[in-house]
Amino acid sequence: MKITCVGGGPASLYFCILAKKNNPDWQITIYEQNPDKVTWGFGVVFSDETMENFKHADFETYRDITESFVHWDDIDVFHKGEKITSSGHGFAGMQRLKLLQILEARAKELGVVILHDVVIDSIEKYKDSDLIIAGDGVTSFIRDQNAAEFGSDVVFRPNKFVWLGSTMAFDAFTFYFNEYEGGLWRAHCYQYMPGNSTFIIETTEDTWRKAGLDNATEEDTVAYCAKVFEKELGDDKLITNNSVWRSFPRVKNAKYYHDNIVLLGDALHTAHFSIGSGTKLAMEDAVALYDAIHENSNDVKSALPAFQKKREPDVNALQRAAQVSMEWFEDVERYHDVMEPMQFSYQLLTRSLRINHENLRLRDDHLVATMDDWVADKAAKQTGVKRSNETPPPIFTPYKLRGMLLENRIAVSPMCMYSAEDGLIGDWHLVHLGSRAMGGAGLIMTESTAISADGRITPGCAGMYNDNHVAAWKRVVDFVHDNSYSKIGMQISHAGRKASTRLQWDGGEQAPLSSGAWDIISASPIPYSASNPTPKEMTEADMEDVLNDFVMAAGRADKAGFDMLELHCAHGYLLNTFISPKTNIRSDDYGGSLENRLRYPLKVFETIREKWPEQKPISVRISATDWIEEGITPQDAVEIARAFKNIGCDILDVSSGQVVSEEKPEYGRLFQLPFSDRVRLEAEIPTMTVGNIQSYADANSIIASGRGDICVIARMHLFDPYWTRHAANQLNYHLNMPNQYKSVQNYTPRWT
Repeated sequence: MKITCVGGGPASLYFCILAKKNNPDWQITIYEQNPDKVTWGFGVVFSDETMENFKHADFETYRDITESFVHWDDIDVFHKGEKITSSGHGFAGMQRLKLLQILEARAKELGVVILHDVVIDSIEKYKDSDLIIAGDGVTSFIRDQNAAEFGSDVVFRPNKFVWLGSTMAFDAFTFYFNEYEGGLWRAHCYQYMPGNSTFIIETTEDTWRKAGLDNATEEDTVAYCAKVFEKELGDDKLITNNSVWRSFPRVKNAKYYHDNIVLLGDALHTAHFSIGSGTKLAMEDAVALYDAIHENSNDVKSALPAFQKKREPDVNALQRAAQVSMEWFEDVERYHDVMEPMQFSYQLLTRSLRINHENLRLRDDHLVATMDDWVADKAAKQTGVKRSNETPPPIFTPYKLRGMLLENRIAVSPMCMYSAEDGLIGDWHLVHLGSRAMGGAGLIMTESTAISADGRITPGCAGMYNDNHVAAWKRVVDFVHDNSYSKIGMQISHAGRKASTRLQWDGGEQAPLSSGAWDIISASPIPYSASNPTPKEMTEADMEDVLNDFVMAAGRADKAGFDMLELHCAHGYLLNTFISPKTNIRSDDYGGSLENRLRYPLKVFETIREKWPEQKPISVRISATDWIEEGITPQDAVEIARAFKNIGCDILDVSSGQVVSEEKPEYGRLFQLPFSDRVRLEAEIPTMTVGNIQSYADANSIIASGRGDICVIARMHLFDPYWTRHAANQLNYHLNMPNQYKSVQNYTPRWT
């Protein structure tokens, strides 16, 4: 096989080592534009876990690399003059140039031809190769010349950063956050060889421009940054190596290959330097590509799709983590000013979501125990409930909203059951909600409950629009109150343009009723999808009628004994259609600006709040993004939250999307958490966090980090009504049991 590699970075070199080692007769050539023994940057970082994977791929390379390592286990975070240290992380650093030299020496030893000082701007003359590796970095001309075929997506992020070195010898991966001349400067620092460290400095574009660095030379940059970190540097110096200010390029590709060309390393994907995984990704690409070729009998045509299929899930997961980490550093001002050092450091450690509360406990039990104490103290202060001798995990701390005291921070999410008749719930709902209350959740929320018959999503949706409904719901409320410590809240809603559709298992929201349909209304006459009917645009008389229906439903909820009310202003239902510019094209006082689009939902809330008992809280569910251009954005969500907060909203239930059928959501683990985080801190209002929360470890992280105040869990509660009790069991935390279940208070089940 003839293989041509454009670019001699870690990805190309490591692939060639593996290929030539196992196939000595293959003809492999690497073309590198840099001179020999020249590279940009300073150090690279590997985790212990990563190196263990490389150990089996090529032991000789593994041995030479590990012999050049500088090891550390600690992460130091400096915040407002205080240092918080976390141990047990297991990292190693080395000089980037040394890594390239080790890989190059090993490749040459095996017979790979490496040519330096070769600039290639076309691959036409290499078309006779069986395989062309595009390892030509983040500015890959091969990728850019075939961008349509690769489905390339390159976005330059807003922050500015510069890659510097230093003579400081760090004994931990160190993060500095320094305020200087009205701006906040971040530094990411680690030692890569004795007496030499990487010192990456990052700030917002606004702060960078105000500092006059937009036209700075390397000397100007060093002089200014030395002042910013004067206290930390002491007598040590900053060092340059092509150290120019950059915007980080986030690179993704929908397709990893085209014909016989395959992208590797930074040409294929980037991961923000805050998680230090660029080199790891590149070398893992190399392993996966060689494995795919070997497993497909050296057939390149079959191997390249197999490579993408095998590699893509891991790349997506790490890029997702890198994206979240990158956004955290971009917006760190949000956390820096309002958080205490302990919580700020914890946020940093768990920012990418790769490390959660229990992962961190395994690494640094003392730090997590300290964090648990910190959260418990805050909860005792917030609720007025004296702490017991046992320190609870964060999710088992109490929380208070007005006069409602929750035993813990776990809530059962509103989930439509589509099992009512003319809005009237029955035994299914009693057992469904009652079992989850007995399962230990602090708060039980009803499904989206219609304020009128025409406000139902489907004929099977629950309602609260007549006295029979009150009695049926009171039966559920009384059971929850009599048999558990759980509180129960009702979510009230009008489906708007999503009304009059079939049951979820019979087609759902894009399947209108074939018989028995009713007229639907919305903010504007825009159908939800091509298969849905066009709704009537609401008149002011319609708005008044619906407002009265909301008020009557709230009154009935109080009569039934509910502890809390939630107003549904999300997911494309009626009130949400007023808020979103994608569903509101009105030209009157209820359309146009966000202020105008909020006018009617705010009026509904305000009217309900005036009549709802003072001691009982009200939440509002919002969609923090429409997942589509020109729709609601997370910044809009902050403004929406502030507007509801100003008229008495106690907590925001922060969800997203489901507003327009053509949305393009970005799903993933905890995918909606950043919205809750932002709303909570910028709007300064408590939040209920939703979105694929599955583990108690993640839930503990959410509460401890201050990203949300209550974790709202849906599918896991469908899977396991006793999720909360099982979480307590796994965490060795004593949770009060119903008298009928006391015999298993200290029971240890055998699962296998």
